Amino acid sequence: MATKSLRTGRTPSQGYKCSECGWSTAKWVGRCAECQAWGTVEESGVSVARTTAATAVAVPALKIADVDASTAAYLPTGVPELDRVLGGGMVPGAVILLAGEPGVGKSTLLLDVAAKFARNEDRVEVRDVLYVTGEESAAQVKLRANRIGAVADTLYLTAETDLGAALGQVEALMPKLLIVDSVQTLSSAAVDGSAGGVSQVREVAASLIAAAKRLNMTTLLVGHVTKDGSIAGPRLLEHLVDVVCQFDGERHSRLRLVRAIKNRYGPTDEVGCFDLTEHGIIGLADPSGLFVSRTKDPVSGTCITVTLEGRRPLLAEVQSLLAASSTSQPRRSATGLDSSRVSMLLAVLQQRAGADLTGEDSYVATVGGVKLTEPAMDLAIVLAVASAKAKVAIPHRLIAFGEVGLAGEVRPVPGISQRIHEAHRLGFTHAIVPASPKGAGTIPKGFSVREVHHLAEAMDLLFRDAAMERKVKPLQE
Repeated sequence: MATKSLRTGRTPSQGYKCSECGWSTAKWVGRCAECQAWGTVEESGVSVARTTAATAVAVPALKIADVDASTAAYLPTGVPELDRVLGGGMVPGAVILLAGEPGVGKSTLLLDVAAKFARNEDRVEVRDVLYVTGEESAAQVKLRANRIGAVADTLYLTAETDLGAALGQVEALMPKLLIVDSVQTLSSAAVDGSAGGVSQVREVAASLIAAAKRLNMTTLLVGHVTKDGSIAGPRLLEHLVDVVCQFDGERHSRLRLVRAIKNRYGPTDEVGCFDLTEHGIIGLADPSGLFVSRTKDPVSGTCITVTLEGRRPLLAEVQSLLAASSTSQPRRSATGLDSSRVSMLLAVLQQRAGADLTGEDSYVATVGGVKLTEPAMDLAIVLAVASAKAKVAIPHRLIAFGEVGLAGEVRPVPGISQRIHEAHRLGFTHAIVPASPKGAGTIPKGFSVREVHHLAEAMDLLFRDAAMERKVKPLQE
């Protein structure tokens, strides 16, 4: 016989809970209504109708004007590129999750941050930093620290996989900064399941976050990712932490990018650039040179463009090569670009600008392993292919950017003036940009800007074609 609640007089009903986000429901459903995950709603054995009684207030609520915000002032990490992503530094008591693929350099970056934060060269304040590693031994971490020069007197190492032992280390040291590498390797004896499981990750994250808030201790958590690039573990992990950063990079490239996809204390449109070398990881304040080839003479099939990574303009180069096809269906290959969008642009170039690409294999790629997904790269892609077709090199000091539509129109893109100023700073003198109702903004002295409405106008500016009537004088170096 079912027992009734002594407080409400009602019989508790059997509940169901989502293992990903913790959403509860009175009946079973195949899909979670909160996180939209399939097959994660499981029987919980907890009544969804129960409520929590009010308790005595320990700290009364304050007027917002009386709250002291100085305790939440930014603390610089010592790595300017990471500070840029975080919005100025780390907030005391904040919990930051850094996720990335294996081997991308997460541990190297955080070990460098730990050492520089512990040294605190700009101030005399002593900062204790605790680095908890669950994937390596303390000796292995020390070897990496020696290699990259990340040794500090107040940097402490401990190799722990038990959550209770790790929290004991925190209570004994009371560090200013805690780094856990990684959250999937810790496990609690009070929770069933192996390390990295949904219940274990939820318990580990909740305990570390509670300790961070109670001790006003900044905490950096390393997170693994799944095959599709999403953060491993329950979705609840991303909801609980204050900042979620994604660490990206090609395995065969030295460039690494850090993006904030969630930030309660700063912007989410900033990008930090790093160069991963054998001597450690170095912040790149000006990474544009990595994405542009260094050729003495102009070569056909190349075009320089300016992309915006968040709010940061970066120069990049698009290269194209056309070769006679040996099959009835020409090949279309793209590296560092969206292949379906490149195929669409090739069709627009053929239909709207009269470039005959039938019978030719098309290869389009970026320089330096950078990935360009912004629609503003369309014009540079089309002009690179047209340059390869006409065998005419685009001038060395010219850039082009703009979105190309199916009708051949060149559409405005955000940040036109910002892109132009970045190109001028790096020595470029000409630009082909989309016509915008607001114009190109302030133009640097000595810089020439040509606005185009249609792809054919850009073709007229750059290439001589006997079958096309010339209307605009070509740009010269």
